[in-house]
Amino acid sequence: MEKFKIVPEIYEYMTFKEFLEEFPIHTDDLLLTQRFIYAPFIEPFHLNCHIVFQEDFGEGEPSDEMVDAVLQKTDRLDYNRVIAVGGGTVIDIAKLLSLKTFHYTEEIFNDPSKIKKERELLIIPTTCGTGSEVTRSAIIASIKKQTKVRMAYDAFYADKAILIPEFIHTLPYRFFAYSSIDALIHAVESYLSPKSNAYTDLFAEHAIKSIINAFVGIAKEGQESRNKWARDVLRASNYAGISFGNAGCGAVHALAFPLSGRYHVAHGESNYQFFCAVLDLYYEKDAKGKISRLLFILAELLQCKKEDALCRLEELLDQIWKIKKLRDFGMQEEEIEEFADEVYEELQPVLATSYVQLSREELEAINRKLF
Repeated sequence: MEKFKIVPEIYEYMTFKEFLEEFPIHTDDLLLTQRFIYAPFIEPFHLNCHIVFQEDFGEGEPSDEMVDAVLQKTDRLDYNRVIAVGGGTVIDIAKLLSLKTFHYTEEIFNDPSKIKKERELLIIPTTCGTGSEVTRSAIIASIKKQTKVRMAYDAFYADKAILIPEFIHTLPYRFFAYSSIDALIHAVESYLSPKSNAYTDLFAEHAIKSIINAFVGIAKEGQESRNKWARDVLRASNYAGISFGNAGCGAVHALAFPLSGRYHVAHGESNYQFFCAVLDLYYEKDAKGKISRLLFILAELLQCKKEDALCRLEELLDQIWKIKKLRDFGMQEEEIEEFADEVYEELQPVLATSYVQLSREELEAINRKLF
């Protein structure tokens, strides 16, 4: 049985300039990024390659319509290597651009046999939450189905993952908050997963400790201090990606899918809405299992009693970014049951790696509690 796998080569540089010195960019490269990243960090180097700006094809998280528009643009370009410099949207689209040529996203939705790697893929994350630079997953919203399609195939692994803390420094605080909380969720869910093992635990624990320490510091010193921990949190996001790429995530991610897909809520923010409520239910159902070890770790970090750790965690996260009610995103009361049905009926592969199995009624109860 395969227990643990890291596919991409992982590099770290303090600046984009240092990266270019070891990885020169050529005319047959395709760079996918966003203008607010390109202007301060990349444009000064006058790169001679194909450059595509993701926001020219739509805003928000990646959808089939956005990807199809990008495909129409890149179909006319000749490129052998894809370089993604951006957050989750840029990274997921870049994973598709590294595949053997296809023309519409629905082609690979309907026929996964077309998901075949053809081009080298380099990923430079500019947020500190996705971890996607080291995973085999890509998530694309289906506008037609009003949900997200999660694809997990080895073809989506990057060849090289490059960490550059410089990019984190100009990230707006709210995106820093969402993405780093998302990294914490990746670490915690994979730590509690029944597929976890000694190797995934090493990465998950280190990620949890780094992120919590950063949050304690930010809560004490203020939002403007967060760049002090940018490198630690970026590494923690990478560690969490390695952990959940092997052990999986659970009910938090599953519950977030309908909210994110229908109301276009950012991935990290939608996960955050459900995180503490799911942990509370996990603890209620099996307090003596592995969650007991998690609470011991949190209690040490938060300097509180073990039985107070989940409450203290919720208070800390609220200091980093205040949680909302589900209705604040536009969710309607009749969707409480509808979303629970969707999660229970369509997302069993994600629910299967939950700490404990949750019933359809328990999923509905969480939605109702948070509505």
